[in-house]
Amino acid sequence: QVQLTESGGGLVQTGDSLRLSCAASGRTFSNDAMAWFRQAPGKEREFVATINWSGHSTYYADSVKGRFTISRDNAKNTVYLQMSSLKPEDTAVYYCAADAHRSEAHLYARDYDYWGQGTQVTVSS
Repeated sequence: QVQLTESGGGLVQTGDSLRLSCAASGRTFSNDAMAWFRQAPGKEREFVATINWSGHSTYYADSVKGRFTISRDNAKNTVYLQMSSLKPEDTAVYYCAADAHRSEAHLYARDYDYWGQGTQVTVSS
């Protein structure tokens, strides 16, 4: 069974840091583009960051650029999202996603094949 499992969410204060992990199982994801999306209450899901198969190409939403860093460890079948200088507007459920058909990073949610169950990040002011 193919699964993506996020972890590392929690309740933090403004300005704090947090690292999310997404562990993949059931197949090898080393050739997949991976991404993080988030969804805040009452809002649509939005793109956060994406990384290509090798980890050498990354893209970020303007709202997180300079504060968040996406990375991956293909040996561990895991992708990470390091979040710093967190703001209350970063509060959301964060989802990781894998595209089994594309190796290059992209932000098109509809093209991602596998999704995790999400992890809650809450930033208090």
